[in-house]
Amino acid sequence: MSNKKDFKEVKKLIDNSGYVTAFTGAGVSTLSGVKDFRGKDGLYKSIDADKMFDIEYFLKDPSYYYINAKDFIYGLGGIKPNIVHKTLAKLEGLGVLKSVITQNIDLLHQKAGSKKVIELHGSPQTHHCVKCETVYSFETIVERLRTADTPYCGKCGGIIKPDIVLFGDARRESSLYGAHREVGAADLMLVLGSSLVVWPAAGLPHEMIRKNKKVVIVNDQPTSLDDQAFAKFDDLKSFFELMDKAYE
Repeated sequence: MSNKKDFKEVKKLIDNSGYVTAFTGAGVSTLSGVKDFRGKDGLYKSIDADKMFDIEYFLKDPSYYYINAKDFIYGLGGIKPNIVHKTLAKLEGLGVLKSVITQNIDLLHQKAGSKKVIELHGSPQTHHCVKCETVYSFETIVERLRTADTPYCGKCGGIIKPDIVLFGDARRESSLYGAHREVGAADLMLVLGSSLVVWPAAGLPHEMIRKNKKVVIVNDQPTSLDDQAFAKFDDLKSFFELMDKAYE
């Protein structure tokens, strides 16, 4: 399962670390049935994800985003947290894990019970009208999407935008700052389900390496840090089955 160390060595490293953070990408949610972006069955194979998450296209036609996001972002497909989300939440509750830094926008970490989640690409937990700036909750949008393909503002009829970072959108500097603060505090980062190709998010594990801190990678595809990581594992499900059992 690992090309450098076995799980027992990683478990020992975790237990001897003073501050452990997790960095998660789309691969973490594939076990819940959420498609990743660049995997063999990823979003790029079935839809134009660049168009779906492009701010200019969204403002022209928000229906493309909402129709394709109904299942994996708004939960209308019955998607639930998996063993990775649940175990990370358990580790936080035990004091083993201090935080989760995520590239994901599916809210599955929060649904699993994680409390300290830094969302690098924003969150659909809130939405706002781009015209009159009325704020809408995630729950309100979910209810509207049960009967309509696209929600519009009830006050002015404007486009309602999720508070996630779309391509060409302004970056959430506060989230990135918080993530860098976690990197500064951490002596170990678990990199989970990310191929480390999306920047500036991918710079966080690189920063750990530059500061001579430990990184453990669990991802089914190669990453740019495989040779510098303390350990690299390919199977998330198997790794977290061991992790869940180790912290019973």
